[in-house]
Amino acid sequence: QVQLVESGGGLVQAGGSLRLSCATSGSIFSIWSIWSMGWYRQAPGKQRELVAAITSGGSTNYADSVKGRFTISRDIAKNTVNLQMNSLKPEDTALYYCNLRIRFNDYWGQGTQVTVSS
Repeated sequence: QVQLVESGGGLVQAGGSLRLSCATSGSIFSIWSIWSMGWYRQAPGKQRELVAAITSGGSTNYADSVKGRFTISRDIAKNTVNLQMNSLKPEDTALYYCNLRIRFNDYWGQGTQVTVSS
């Protein structure tokens, strides 16, 4: 029932921008009033790490490495969470996953690849 579909990944040069989108299956935000969504990333040989998160109340949280460069936002009407990534660095290269947390349940998308060339 719960599906997360990421899009917007690609290949960009250092200093460029990219916007990732995560679309949830219908009715998720209308059914649940308390939730959080986030973007995680995982590079080869590294653990998956939180990049940015946003709650149903609008609070946001960012990894120190992306503060000032990335912005997470939500579109309740479209059941979508976006991640605007600016001033991209080669270190940002990773597979980016969308996450939805409702209570103790986690749901994950299949990931979208972001590659930043130097």
